[in-house]
Amino acid sequence: MSEPSRTLPPEALDAWAQALRDRFDLAPEDVPIALVLDLARDVANGVARPAAPFSAFVAGLVAGRAGGTPEQVRAAVAAVTELADGWQA
Repeated sequence: MSEPSRTLPPEALDAWAQALRDRFDLAPEDVPIALVLDLARDVANGVARPAAPFSAFVAGLVAGRAGGTPEQVRAAVAAVTELADGWQA
């Protein structure tokens, strides 16, 4: 018996995002899927793959501490992306 795939097809990601919004009473603009996926891609390519989820968490933490508006989320993601773009270990 094989292990079930843990890779979500695109339509399942939408369902997962909706489940998160429902569970935590979030608006669609509170869960910017494309923005977070772009951040993960940029960090994975610019720093290291394991740094992507950690960096997404940090961006969310920074945005939350700043007030958590969609603009603050975009600003935090932009700052993390900028750091990843110039990263040289």
